[in-house]
Amino acid sequence: MGVARQRGTADKFLVPEPQIVLLDSGGAGAVAYRYAVEGWGVGELRMRDGALVAHTFPSRQRRLAPRRRGPPGGTSAPGITLAAKPTRDSDAFVSSLCQRFAAHLRGVAVSYDDVSLDDTGATSFQRELLSAARSVGWGEVVTYGGLAARAGRPRAARAAGSFCASNRLSLVVPCHRVVAAGAEEPFTLGGYGAAGPRLKRRLLALEGTLL
Repeated sequence: MGVARQRGTADKFLVPEPQIVLLDSGGAGAVAYRYAVEGWGVGELRMRDGALVAHTFPSRQRRLAPRRRGPPGGTSAPGITLAAKPTRDSDAFVSSLCQRFAAHLRGVAVSYDDVSLDDTGATSFQRELLSAARSVGWGEVVTYGGLAARAGRPRAARAAGSFCASNRLSLVVPCHRVVAAGAEEPFTLGGYGAAGPRLKRRLLALEGTLL
């Protein structure tokens, strides 16, 4: 397994800590968690060996605790909610990360520099793109060509676009800050994978960028 690490410390925010539910372990040892953010819905993240494997953006279509089959004639088994003061380091980090997601979605500038990412299966250029995307800070934007240039291949704008379209680490790898070069204006919005441009515009607006 490859792990992309960046140095940093967790931030503290004056926002309510979101409710977090621990789901069943996923494949290959990944553990899934869900968290709720008012006004956005329920997001999901997967961790493995202290590294973030995936983060699915909050949706109102997702339940915090999925229905589970209980014994015949019984009720569904609930998910396991993390303790208010978790004792395991992994739980403490997940709690901190989810709190940052919630703060981010309230328009509070946050950092994810201390979050280690599982980049298993990525090519060397994709790892460079991942690092380049993480270098685009709050309130900044860069074009697909600019992202490719930061990754060392300025002519690979199309590859940068494909990388962003398949990003499975939303917010932590901020591909919403990667936009298209405009014909008359400096920038145009560009796509945002399956999530669509409406969400991309909303995320940029939280950071003071209007496109």
